Amino acid sequence: MAQMHPKPKHFSMLRSFHLADLLTIANGCCGIAAVFHAMRFLEQHDQRQIYFAALLIPVAVVFDVLDGRIARWRHTHSPMGRELDSLADVISFGVAPAAIAFAVGLNSVLDQMVLMYFAVCGLSRLARYNITADELATPSGKVRYFEGTPIPSSVVPLALLMLAFRTEAFFPIHVLGAQLHLVALLFLLSGSLMISKTIRIPKP
Repeated sequence: MAQMHPKPKHFSMLRSFHLADLLTIANGCCGIAAVFHAMRFLEQHDQRQIYFAALLIPVAVVFDVLDGRIARWRHTHSPMGRELDSLADVISFGVAPAAIAFAVGLNSVLDQMVLMYFAVCGLSRLARYNITADELATPSGKVRYFEGTPIPSSVVPLALLMLAFRTEAFFPIHVLGAQLHLVALLFLLSGSLMISKTIRIPKP
């Protein structure tokens, strides 16, 4: 008699998502859409595109805050949710602001190096958080504080960048024969604060 083997269970990824995960995905979609609109601005030179791209980043912040609160409220924390949140944050608060900055004019070689540094700092900060979250957590599982500024704080240099864009004040200088816009240094500072281990911010 042939031996019967149980059929393997196939799980739909979509069915495994919780409400908090769907909000995290909405966060990531905001970042992706912001990159698209930044590229469209480069193609069409329609300022509405770049302003809309910048507006999508604070909208992503709202989704980022809500997904954490709903996960705690519904007790649906999971390793997948944490990784998903980090990946969405890299897009919305690292890659997208860098893409917007490049699109509005911070596109010299030195500007690009600064923007890459900023995005990589955000990536590193999230990776460090993921591997240290358990060490920093209280017995209830809540992380007590952030080491370095949270990556959504990139909305600050982005807002100042858009103000500079509106007033056409990027303050270009030349360093060793290469152009650098002083406004780009806002992203250099933001990235450096993210990876700082001396800055500790209580987690709400």
